[in-house]
Amino acid sequence: MGKLSLSLLSVALMSAYATAAETELNAIERVSIIGSSQAVNDIPGSAGYISQQDLDTFSYTDISRVLATTPGVYVQEEDGYGLRPNIGMRGTGTGRNDKITVMEDGVLIAPAPYVAPAAYYFPTTGRLEAVEIIKGSSSVKYGPRTTGGVLNLVSRSIPQAALAGRLDAALGQDGFRKLHGFVGGERDNLGAVIEGYHYGADGFKDLPDGAGTGFEKTDLLAKFAGRFGRNDAHKLQLKLSYADETSDETYAGLTDADYQATPYRRYAASQNDVMNTEHKGYQLNYQYDLANGAQFSTTAYLNDFSRNWYKANQVGLANLQAYSAFEAAPTVEGINVSIRANNRGYESKGIQSEFTLPLAAHQLTFGGRLHQDEEDRFQWDDIYLLGQDLGMTLTSAGVPGTQDNRTASADALALYVHDEWTIDNLVVSGGLRYEDIDTETQNWNRAPDRSGVSTVRKAGSSIVLPSIGATYRLNDQIVLLAGVQKGFAPAAPANAEQKEEESINAELGLRYQRGERQAEVLLFSSKYDNMHGNCTASVGCNPDNIGDQFNFGEVVVNGVEFSSRHEYQHQHYRIPVKLSYTFTHSEFQSDFDSGIFGTVKNGDEMPYVPQHQASLESGIEAERYTVLARLRYVSSAHASLDEAGLDAINSRTVLDLSAKYNVTPNQQLYFNVDNLLDRTYIANRANGGIQPGKPRTLSVGYRLDF
Repeated sequence: MGKLSLSLLSVALMSAYATAAETELNAIERVSIIGSSQAVNDIPGSAGYISQQDLDTFSYTDISRVLATTPGVYVQEEDGYGLRPNIGMRGTGTGRNDKITVMEDGVLIAPAPYVAPAAYYFPTTGRLEAVEIIKGSSSVKYGPRTTGGVLNLVSRSIPQAALAGRLDAALGQDGFRKLHGFVGGERDNLGAVIEGYHYGADGFKDLPDGAGTGFEKTDLLAKFAGRFGRNDAHKLQLKLSYADETSDETYAGLTDADYQATPYRRYAASQNDVMNTEHKGYQLNYQYDLANGAQFSTTAYLNDFSRNWYKANQVGLANLQAYSAFEAAPTVEGINVSIRANNRGYESKGIQSEFTLPLAAHQLTFGGRLHQDEEDRFQWDDIYLLGQDLGMTLTSAGVPGTQDNRTASADALALYVHDEWTIDNLVVSGGLRYEDIDTETQNWNRAPDRSGVSTVRKAGSSIVLPSIGATYRLNDQIVLLAGVQKGFAPAAPANAEQKEEESINAELGLRYQRGERQAEVLLFSSKYDNMHGNCTASVGCNPDNIGDQFNFGEVVVNGVEFSSRHEYQHQHYRIPVKLSYTFTHSEFQSDFDSGIFGTVKNGDEMPYVPQHQASLESGIEAERYTVLARLRYVSSAHASLDEAGLDAINSRTVLDLSAKYNVTPNQQLYFNVDNLLDRTYIANRANGGIQPGKPRTLSVGYRLDF
């Protein structure tokens, strides 16, 4: 009944307000939820906007580096290139983005956001036009995960000119290469854009046989749009996307001794590890601009993702020590290496609608989403013999489906109402979100043909999530803001107790702007009644628990976010200065065996959540050239709560450099250096081993805009 009600609601809203009106022409498509850096100041809650100009500054292809200057956001590196980032917000934890809502153009983009939010897919950073971050009470519109915040990735929009485009090519160390281009435009109420992005590298890690440890990734995008009707009030857009990736990556890190001796080494046992992925996306958007600024929009979407990470299985510290010892003194007998084909398919589809109605001093928004997603695991193990020559020979081929062999699916209905009420200098923002979720898992207990009796488990839950926030303009320069919301994350099918993650989140702060000077300071607090812990190979938990979700009980996270920017003007040049800082204190409130990080004691801090993060960016910008440096500091954190894991992730300071020369107004040569000081640091300790951060890497490129 709930799903039928949502469809009828959408039709009713369209019918009730189907009176066309005179409206100003705007872009042929709308893919953003914030829209600009200036619009951040109007949001009754904390938010951030990274524009195309910001993305072009350092030409990053790694989302970890893009987000490094955003206060309240934590990124745990993994492969060094940002292919599989681990992002968290306000102390949620960072494991595979499973505690935040990730969208592209306002649509959930995780392969299965309800049943498998930690799956291995992230949109190609280099092709993005903007990145939007929303934290606090305003995130109530963008579930299902509302505790930490929302990350919306804005894809290439259709140029408003008759014809426009870009060509961007770069080469760098470790065989890095990039070729990016798009072309499109709008004419006679029709528009289109086509974009292609290909990049790769040979990798910065070293196998004994000298084989590559890098990746190749190709990303294609096409959009077609038109506007029609009286005053062009109707807009229709079709978006098609495709991406594939092959990366020679592994979870097999290094022992402490080997890391100290050769930090970029890889063990021979990981030589066959490879990830192959394919992503297909389809999206149809309709928008109707109605009378008096009212607007109705609806989007139907389908995302299909498949991947097989063929990698050394159950690589704990004992295995790494065995690999290291064997390489030091190979024996004739060799050692057996089990390699698992982590073969999985995902599908995510749905329809979402939103209606915005300005009503006197109110800006009312009603929305809803019908969503289905599923995960299909069909895996097997192959056994190899690692020989005395450090080569690997297949000795036993596994049968597909004889390892993890199960499916999980979810049906979800989400509804929300949100209002912004303006009373002179005060804007009050309040909202309610309703989530109704049904999940089902089916396990064939390693029967390859999926015959016989399977184990089926069903669960359902529903919840209402309130939020309220306010901004008050004290004067022309200062805006005060505050907000409280109920945070939520749905229980995964693998949660034995089917307990949702719930929290109360609050923030209090101010924004300051005077001319080119901008600053923001926020205090935030999250009190979890129950925090989820997701057991994935990326966090290095017990291999027997992979896929399980644990309940950590009460957790308290408090912190401070600060950011500022200013541009010093000179007659012939400018000196921009950007500063950000985050302080976070997290604390478990009970004693328990986490199943992931070891034994937890009351008062322990959360792993992989540093207390201090800071960044400073400055340089010089002139008419023909720009030179900028970005300094990032992250304090130490622990990877587990066992004694040996305390402060296992050392603090680090990383300096990046960017230089540009404008050959003509629309042609640019650029030179970038990541990790200029060539600092060696531990990025993470997945599976008990050490994964290093990327060393100093230089690249040069050419960009043409037309």
